[in-house]
Amino acid sequence: MARSFRDLRVKPGSKVDLRDWSTDDTFGLDDKDEGEARLDELDDQLFELQRNLWAEDQRSLLVVLQGMDAAGKDGTIRRVFRGLNPQGVQVAGFKAPSGNERDHDYLWRIHQVCPRRGEIGIFNRSHYEDVSVVRVMELVPKAVWRRRYAHIRGFEQMLADEGTAIVKLFLHISKDEQKARFQERLDTPEKHWKFNPGDLEVRQRWDDFMDAYSEAIEETSTDDAPWFVIPGDRKWARDVAIAEILVDRLEAMNPQPPPADPAVADLVLE
Repeated sequence: MARSFRDLRVKPGSKVDLRDWSTDDTFGLDDKDEGEARLDELDDQLFELQRNLWAEDQRSLLVVLQGMDAAGKDGTIRRVFRGLNPQGVQVAGFKAPSGNERDHDYLWRIHQVCPRRGEIGIFNRSHYEDVSVVRVMELVPKAVWRRRYAHIRGFEQMLADEGTAIVKLFLHISKDEQKARFQERLDTPEKHWKFNPGDLEVRQRWDDFMDAYSEAIEETSTDDAPWFVIPGDRKWARDVAIAEILVDRLEAMNPQPPPADPAVADLVLE
């Protein structure tokens, strides 16, 4: 069991097998009510930090969300980022590439939507589809997806060097929890749109996806672009852990608004 959210960070160079990582930790929180109260506190901190990041206009934060189907990527965006100023947040979702995107290198569509200075960018899925889905579904040869680890490390290091802090979050749910969430979608007519029969084919390859994500995380968790494996079975605990990680990262960045213009320091409007 993780003692705190910091235990969720994957140390560079460490071996990773997602089967060894818990999906239901609560980090010492007793229940959902306590988790919600803590999340409210973190919301306030995130708002203040985002405001300073936006005012500073020098750096950015990129949050990458990956996980199996029904892992909670959409829910995370709704809950964890609910208190931020939408003007300073950009969300990009990545589905199967379009024809135009396929005519470029696989990182082309990613780079176009990286956050600008002052922004928090959120990726709902990401370039990691190109070392997970394409691997398991055999859409490209092994030699192609394997060399992409080095590409991704270099790409993320370039972003970091240019002022983008990166936090990568793997939302880790159990196969039983995924089954329950799929069934809820089937049992709730207004959620039918969220269910894709193709998800069942992916579910049948669960172990293959665990291998693919494990290796991708192992190969690409670095000091400047770390991975965190987030227990995702309990949504409220997931949200608290992610908010704690983001507050911790932004506090380390310590964004500061620019100094006031001396010319207006003593200005009084009539």
